[in-house]
Amino acid sequence: MTMKERIESGKLFTDMCEGMPEERMRAKMLMKQLNDSPADDFEGRAALINSILGYEAKCWIEPPFYFCYGTHMEIGENTYINVNCNFIDDGKIKIGRGVMFGPACTVATVGHPIDPSLRAEGLMYAAPVEIEDNAWICANVVICPGVKIGKNAVIGAGSVVTRDIPANCVAAGNPCKVIREIGQKDKEFYFRDMKIDADDLAEEKALR
Repeated sequence: MTMKERIESGKLFTDMCEGMPEERMRAKMLMKQLNDSPADDFEGRAALINSILGYEAKCWIEPPFYFCYGTHMEIGENTYINVNCNFIDDGKIKIGRGVMFGPACTVATVGHPIDPSLRAEGLMYAAPVEIEDNAWICANVVICPGVKIGKNAVIGAGSVVTRDIPANCVAAGNPCKVIREIGQKDKEFYFRDMKIDADDLAEEKALR
């Protein structure tokens, strides 16, 4: 079994062989280019995002953005990643379509053994993270290795997600837990007691 196969299977590994240091160096150079790019260079930023991910992406990432490899991420169409997000993609990060990330979110796929003697040897493990379509990850959320977040889920600001979160629910806290399901009330109110008004929505669309 190669070291990269060990990573994919969740076994303990080190990352100083099989071309991984070179891959991370390439990623760091692209990361610096993206984070230093002019704010009005939309085409240049889009091209850099494609180079980082390794395919023609239809998502948008606001710099600064931090990652380990880039090519270990799969990001769906119309997904938006706000500023200061950190994606530790030693393992696979799979993000669906229309996902929204608030600022300063962390998605981590890698961890270290509790035993200090193993950590001293530079050993770590990876577990993939998946976020399904139309989820909303609010500001300062931390998503830990091996977590799956279901379709349409909302993760409240400042949450630490250590376990799977099902689809169509609102979850928050440390550790993050389901608070309620998304339901009819959410079709009537968009924030606290602020009611959704059809005429107001029509005016908003007319202003676009």
